Amino acid sequence: MQFAYDNIAISGGIAVGTTTLFNNLKPYLEPYGFKFKSIGQFVREHTKENVFPVATLVSDDFDREIERKVRETFKREKKWVIESWLAGFLAKDLKKTLKILLTCSNEALRIDRIVNRDGIPVKEAKKVIKKREEENFKKWRRLYGDHDFLNPDYYHLCIDTYSSGQLETVGKVLDALGYKQK
Repeated sequence: MQFAYDNIAISGGIAVGTTTLFNNLKPYLEPYGFKFKSIGQFVREHTKENVFPVATLVSDDFDREIERKVRETFKREKKWVIESWLAGFLAKDLKKTLKILLTCSNEALRIDRIVNRDGIPVKEAKKVIKKREEENFKKWRRLYGDHDFLNPDYYHLCIDTYSSGQLETVGKVLDALGYKQK
């Protein structure tokens, strides 16, 4: 099957559905040879922090090396789906990488997702969102410049997971990719 894009970059903040989309794409794309890499999972394994890893848990050199590898993968290889906060930003000028930004316009839903996923109280979930976003963006601005890393202008698809369910979101991505069911 011929696809409209060689690779897929999935980006978005905490509890917007990036990992859900990443996992939901696997049954459709793995049979066509797509490989999947979650940078968040890789960082969690590296830091041994399984719940709330923030960018400050790894060195600047580690971050730069991961980001370099992501960009090189998108430039030189095909059939990769990479999920990370910065994947779309790193691929912003690569035309053959489908860049997807997930958002969730309902803050209460994001909090609820964390409460249910991680089994923590609402008050702690609110703190987690605030801390991770502030620390991550602060570090990335220091490393990469004063950018809006989740600027919709960098992306082909911007999907609000408050109004788009899991299956609808997958469908939008597959349509943009040019996927045709057998």
